[in-house]
Formats: sequence, C-alpha cells, structure tokens
Amino acid sequence: MMLLLWGLPVAIAVWFSWRYAWWRPSVDTRYPRILMYHMIAEPVAGAQFNGLRVTPSRFEQQLRWLRDNGWQGFTVSELVDRAAELPDKAVAITFDDGYADNATQALPLLQRYGYKATLYLVVDRHDRDWSRSRKAHHDGDELKAIAKLSDAQVRELLASGCFELGAHTLTHANLLKLDDAALRHELIDAKRQLEQCFDVPVRSFAYPFGLYRPEQVVLVREAGYDSAVTVREGIDDPAGWRPLELARIKVSGRDGMLAFRQRMRTGRRGV
Repeated sequence: MMLLLWGLPVAIAVWFSWRYAWWRPSVDTRYPRILMYHMIAEPVAGAQFNGLRVTPSRFEQQLRWLRDNGWQGFTVSELVDRAAELPDKAVAITFDDGYADNATQALPLLQRYGYKATLYLVVDRHDRDWSRSRKAHHDGDELKAIAKLSDAQVRELLASGCFELGAHTLTHANLLKLDDAALRHELIDAKRQLEQCFDVPVRSFAYPFGLYRPEQVVLVREAGYDSAVTVREGIDDPAGWRPLELARIKVSGRDGMLAFRQRMRTGRRGV
C-alpha cells in the first residue's frame, strides 16, 4: 500500500518533468523569439488538426502575458534587418497558410495589445487540402473546408499596419518532392503574384511543412527572399543567424499557459 501511495506522486512528477522539461536552462532573452501560429479558432470535436487551432481567449492570454512581461513585437523582416541592434525581449509572431480567422480573430487582438505579425500566405489556398502532400493518409479534407483569407481580407491585414506579407509557395508544395525547376516556379511565381496583387514587397518565406533539402536554401535566396522560417524548434542567437533557416517556437492549441511560458523560456516544450 505504501508503495502505491508513493507511486502516484512519483508518476505525476515524472510526467510533469517529461511534459514541461522545467529543468531545461533558460535561453537568454537577448535572443529573439519567433512564434508559429496557424489558426485562431475554437477546437472542432474529433478534428485531426486541433493542434493548429489556438482559441481566441488563449491567444489573448498569450498576448497579454507578452505585453505584461515586456516583450516587444517585430515582423520577421524587422528582426533580420535589426539583428545587430535588437532590444532585449524581441518577439515575432507568424501565421502560416492564410486562414480567414487571422483577420476576424487575430487582427483585433494584435491591435488591442500592440503587436505585429508576419503572414506566410499560400497563393492558391482556396478549396485546397495540402496535408496529404506530406502524409498520404491525411485524406479527410479537413483543411480544405476551413475558410481561407480572401484577397480583401489580406488587404485589410496589410492596411492595419500590423502585418508583413510573406510567401508560403503557390500551392503549399512539399519541397522534397520538387526538382529545381518546379521549386523555382513555386518560389518565384508566389513572390511575384503576391507583390502584384497586394502592392507590397514580399521578402520573407516559410518552408511548407518545414520540409526542404539543404541545397534548396540557395534557390530560396536566388528567388529574392532575404529571410525564411522553418519548423525547427528553438531560439537562435542572432549573432550566428542563418536568416534563411530561422527556428521558430510552435504554439499548439493543445497547450496551456504553462507550456507557452516554458516555450518562451527555452524554445521548446517537454523532452
């Protein structure tokens, strides 16, 4: 009986340590954090991609925590431009893909708390489910059914002064499956079409699914991008930045504020 009584607290302590890795050393706050979001939306019962859905109330909690703890907001391009002179506690918020709730839910909260964001927009985003491009068994068309940003909504985001526009390829392609010619098409045409449609420079890029071959980074640079974000979890020292392979901190809809604070402290959650 005594072993059972001791066993439960020990199991809880082990789970907590594994889940939050509280023992990880803190990363210097002089190193900027780049946060990765997708949707600001309520979870959907039984949905496969609820990890991509951060609720509006949780997003507001996170923004309030950032503000109350002195984190200053930048776009990704601003981070790269000012790498040598960034203030302590710099943070960039990013949104991948181009979901309509970025305008209806995220924008008002960013305005309320005084933060900027970089939107990595897929050009051909409507009525498309790109998840099976990574894993063939993702065949439920869940992402296809989710409303994407209209061009008018993108213009609203840009007019607000809160958003920088970045590219996320034409079709959210899996770069591992592309030859150089196809990749150049996805990179160059995405940048060109976005710049023509929205009359803004598109300097930053996000690798779809975070998948790419090292040699493809050169093609990203040749396409005219001067920064690019990955899904590599962590916090990079700007003194040693590779601006076309920037790490980000994934913000999951399945996490509470404890996990968010832990990720802001160390760059990752758990083991």
